[in-house]
Amino acid sequence: MSKVKSMTKHREFRKLVFLVLLFAIVGLVNSDFISSGNIHNAAKNSLLYIVLAVGMTFVLLTGDIDISIGAVLGLSASVSGVILRDGGSIFLAVIIAITIGAVIGLINGLGVTKLKISSFIMTLGMLEIVRVTQVIFTNGKWVENLPDSFKHISQMNVFGINILTIIIILAVILVHFYLSNSKKGRYFAAIGDNEDGAVLIGIPVNRYKVIAFVISGVSASIAGLIFASQIGFISTTAGLGIEMIVIAAAVLGGVSLSGGIGSVIGASIGAIIMSSINSALVFLKVPAFWNSAISGSLLIIIVVADVLIARRANNRTRKVRLNARILNYKEEV
Repeated sequence: MSKVKSMTKHREFRKLVFLVLLFAIVGLVNSDFISSGNIHNAAKNSLLYIVLAVGMTFVLLTGDIDISIGAVLGLSASVSGVILRDGGSIFLAVIIAITIGAVIGLINGLGVTKLKISSFIMTLGMLEIVRVTQVIFTNGKWVENLPDSFKHISQMNVFGINILTIIIILAVILVHFYLSNSKKGRYFAAIGDNEDGAVLIGIPVNRYKVIAFVISGVSASIAGLIFASQIGFISTTAGLGIEMIVIAAAVLGGVSLSGGIGSVIGASIGAIIMSSINSALVFLKVPAFWNSAISGSLLIIIVVADVLIARRANNRTRKVRLNARILNYKEEV
């Protein structure tokens, strides 16, 4: 019983329960929503958001934010798409895409740490620069006619389960253990929790902030490759506005915007929820123009509920701590 109580205190567990309830409630209205085929598709459709949310978590943990990921996704997808369309190898396209994300992430990181530019302003400016670069590179046209071999990658299954899904789940678990169990992994949260304190105990704050932005950029590039493989073409608006969905997903999953708190597993669950809400609205036959308003309202309700629950838990902890101090004081007297 105590183990169950302990589990309910974790934000990740509460979000998982919400995800299960979402599928159960929508499933009562439309049973097709809880069919194995739809659950499989929901998992596949969430992959893009999960990869972006994992990268974003690194930046948010350090107390910064990365608004440029949608543009990085679009540029990486366009460049790799052109390479593939013109007969280049998949390996070359992947390397070039990842390099683009790493370089943009490095510039963001150096701008924030060396030039002391606010991460919001730095990455917002980068968002616009990269968007224009994509339009110039593609001459304002869609990148189409990608080879079937590349598009087939996102459709490959093992024992009926999509290979990309398996790889990304394993990657999220590994990253979670790195961030929570390794000394260097915990540096990211320590910086966001108390940057001055992190400096005092010898953590190379600037280096880890730059690394966080590079990871976010590389994650956006990988998401761009997944996008290109799943969709099969790249428009000039690819990834437009996705940064807001990813930030919302990370916050929904328990990652604090002020830094220091959160996990990639929580962010991944948040990404699945955001993706599933859109899918649920389709199954509920809600007109498409309501999607954004309903998703936004649900997001506010969930975040407010989570804050209230967390506040209640903190108050209980304080009461217990205060009672313990009073008892100790009485014993001393």
